[in-house]
Amino acid sequence: MFGFGNKKKKIFILLGHPDKDTLNGTLASEYERGAGEAGHEVRRMNIGDMVFDPVLHLGYKQIQELEPDLHAFQENTRWCEHFVVFYPSWWSTMPALLKGLIDRTWLPGFAFKFTHGGNMWRKLLKGKSATMVVTSDTAPLVQRIIFGDTTNELRKGILWFAGFAPIRVYKFGYLKHFGMWRRERMKRKVYDLGKRAR
Repeated sequence: MFGFGNKKKKIFILLGHPDKDTLNGTLASEYERGAGEAGHEVRRMNIGDMVFDPVLHLGYKQIQELEPDLHAFQENTRWCEHFVVFYPSWWSTMPALLKGLIDRTWLPGFAFKFTHGGNMWRKLLKGKSATMVVTSDTAPLVQRIIFGDTTNELRKGILWFAGFAPIRVYKFGYLKHFGMWRRERMKRKVYDLGKRAR
């Protein structure tokens, strides 16, 4: 046991912003730094560095060969005990490239398996937890009042569906009006999350 009472964990960090030189990239690096300093085993992928076709052209009618980076993403997801994804909320959802990554990789036999004629399913990624760090130019409370829960698609429709639990969501909003001291406080919070593997 070490660092805030947490045992060592295998953590997979995905930067879901196509541009790693952004606040999302900085926060992912702070989380990675905290986790590494606490002794957790960390792997990271930046979606902007990955090479793949984000379009699932024929749905499940025909197998679409996975590119090497998609195989690596699946392998890292299987390997990890805790999955962390950083992304901006664009038009109240995730960036298209992140959704394309899920469309291509979150496949039957990897994330889930339908049973009983398709009426039930097995969650194939059980035993893993997840954290979502979501940024927005809108204050989280205002966004929820106007648009509802903008994290449900990834939180429940994708992660929970495959067996992840618990799933923690941290939202940071109104970013255009953040002073430097608030950005530094945000970075410290994410660094601390990394140390605690939360």
